[in-house]
Amino acid sequence: MALQSKAAGPIPVCAHSGCGRDAGAFASVRAAPWAPCGTIPAMLMYPQIDPVALQIGPLAVHWYGITYLVAFGLFMLLGVLRLRHAPFAALRGAQAWSRRDVEDILFLGVLGVIVGGRLGYCLFYKPGYYLGHPLEVFAVWQGGMSFHGGLLGVAVALLWFARSRQRPLLQVADFVAPCVPTGLAAGRVGNFINGELWGRFAPPDLPWGMVFPQSGSMLPRHPSQVYQFLLEGLLLFVLLWLYARRERRPGQVAAAFLVGYGALRFTAEYFREPDSFLGLLSLGMSMGQWLCLPMIASGAVLWLCQLMLAGLLLKRLRDWEGRTREKIWQRRQDIQSGKYYSQKPEDIVQPPVTSTETPAAPQIKIRSIR
Repeated sequence: MALQSKAAGPIPVCAHSGCGRDAGAFASVRAAPWAPCGTIPAMLMYPQIDPVALQIGPLAVHWYGITYLVAFGLFMLLGVLRLRHAPFAALRGAQAWSRRDVEDILFLGVLGVIVGGRLGYCLFYKPGYYLGHPLEVFAVWQGGMSFHGGLLGVAVALLWFARSRQRPLLQVADFVAPCVPTGLAAGRVGNFINGELWGRFAPPDLPWGMVFPQSGSMLPRHPSQVYQFLLEGLLLFVLLWLYARRERRPGQVAAAFLVGYGALRFTAEYFREPDSFLGLLSLGMSMGQWLCLPMIASGAVLWLCQLMLAGLLLKRLRDWEGRTREKIWQRRQDIQSGKYYSQKPEDIVQPPVTSTETPAAPQIKIRSIR
């Protein structure tokens, strides 16, 4: 299973249409516009990794399932660490966050990822097929999960959690957002192990260009799984985690995740081969890119709304401060002008002046009793 650094020798392939050289295994290779007629240099070959990590009788443990477990474990670890960040560490009483909350969010998130991811794949990518074969919607083991559908499923799960615990939804979303990218990175590792979701054709001189034989072509391609692992996995995690360490306005961390993931995924889609049953859609964009646009737009709107709300609150605070200062200044002027005296000075009744002399003790005459 080790990755072969270089092929044994140059692969004689002519990518120029109409050239009859090498009519053997590479005769079916469709021409790529960048490839000159001749010999393609030695390149990386995809290692044929067995998708089954462990086989115990009829029980097979797949690598892809292991990556899901790793993703959930990383979420739990990061969620416990997130409890130390502001503002969650300062909350007390009924609004305090605990490890139990992280466990409940993880459980609901797993349900949201599986149900939402599967339904999203069926509705976004193959609606016609699954309308004709509705029972295959439940065949999760056959593959077919959508991140955007999983995101919607997680959003529903977070909404239920927020309502049941009487917490602000934006606060819950801000808590979860920095813990998600590591799970996405684990999922891209599973895609690479399965040898799926490979990239588009790459220039022949690209040092990391890789041949995926299962794609039906022996031309080098972009390892788009690695690109997405680095971009929407590691890079997004580092940026979000550093950004979320300081207290932000409600919803800003979640908005940063939506914009960040949408932009990075949109970029990575330019190097990823679109699904064969869909191809490129209008404007030359893939389905993944079209689904990223609402994410970027919603994140930007949420961010701008928070900025506008902050500006409105700041304006009201400054107006209140100005009015308060004006009232204080006016009251001082009124006091100095005597406006607050309701009586004239000569009408004010002065309290009686008591004598400082000690009153004489009463004299008691004692008469003899007869």
